[in-house]
Amino acid sequence: MSKLPNTMHAVQMIGHGGYEMLQYSETVAIPSPKPDQVLIRVKAAGVNNTDINTRIGWYSKGDNQAEDASWSGEALKLPRVQGADICGEIVAVGGKIDANRIGQRVLVEPCLSQVEGSRPKIPWYIGSECDGGFAQYAVVDSVHAYHINSSLSDVELASFPCSYSTAENMLTRARVSQDDRVLISGASGGVGSAAIQLAKARGAYVIAITSPSKSDHVKALGADQTVSRTDLLPEVLGHNSIDVVIDLVAGDAWPQFLDVLRHKGRYAVSGAIGGAMVNLDVRTLYLKDLSFFGCTVLEPEVFQNLVNRIESNHIKPIVARTFALKEIQAAQEFFLAKSHVGKVVLTVE
Repeated sequence: MSKLPNTMHAVQMIGHGGYEMLQYSETVAIPSPKPDQVLIRVKAAGVNNTDINTRIGWYSKGDNQAEDASWSGEALKLPRVQGADICGEIVAVGGKIDANRIGQRVLVEPCLSQVEGSRPKIPWYIGSECDGGFAQYAVVDSVHAYHINSSLSDVELASFPCSYSTAENMLTRARVSQDDRVLISGASGGVGSAAIQLAKARGAYVIAITSPSKSDHVKALGADQTVSRTDLLPEVLGHNSIDVVIDLVAGDAWPQFLDVLRHKGRYAVSGAIGGAMVNLDVRTLYLKDLSFFGCTVLEPEVFQNLVNRIESNHIKPIVARTFALKEIQAAQEFFLAKSHVGKVVLTVE
């Protein structure tokens, strides 16, 4: 193995705010793996809502104050290298890790239950509580670097970790099975398109909420039926007609989800791109015996199950467009235009 350089190319977030808070540098120090860690040469890294939400301070409940604008609700340590989606190759290992791992192609689990050999009280997310994949190199505890055997490209594999594990976690928490009618909001986005494929892999009947212009794309992913974002769901689908709602949107139309859920229906949420504040009639919640699942921390089996599905070709990558690492502003602008289906991926050279 050739000697590693001392510095690398990386995009560092230096504070909360606009694109000026993202600084591309070619002289960032390469991290060194601690005893329980591996060093990964990043080949590709996906772009997610969380990158933008973290940059603008959206996670803060105190009017975008920096003190609580992270996944864990604590202040970020700046500068921070973002990027929760990582595909790459292990190039070095810490003292406790078998050197045979060097050379393995890996996907990184974005939800970190172990950090430097210890378990934090609240799991970290790579790219938020610690540096992520918007760089040539990244470190992570070995348990979160999953060896993968696949003919897919690095870009294609980088489209999976965050969105697909989020979707798989929601389906796992909501106990989706082949007998369920599942309604998915934000169906053309990264998590939504993943949820369609993963729900179909479980044998469920899938109804996707999307714009008419993206209906054919969403059906090609496996959706059995589509409805428009402007439709009144109880009129189109019927009251008490849905077993599970997988929601990434929330917003003003949110009460309709409760109207269409059946008795003992399940609602899982992992996003609020339509607006975080909703109007909840608690009577509907308890009179229909509904179950609500907030989904952030991955269940222990989720990421390995995802890797198994990738290796078995049960799901396919949906890549909308790629950008070079230094083009991160253009990548996020394209992402925010919401005119695409699938993932936006940065290539790391």
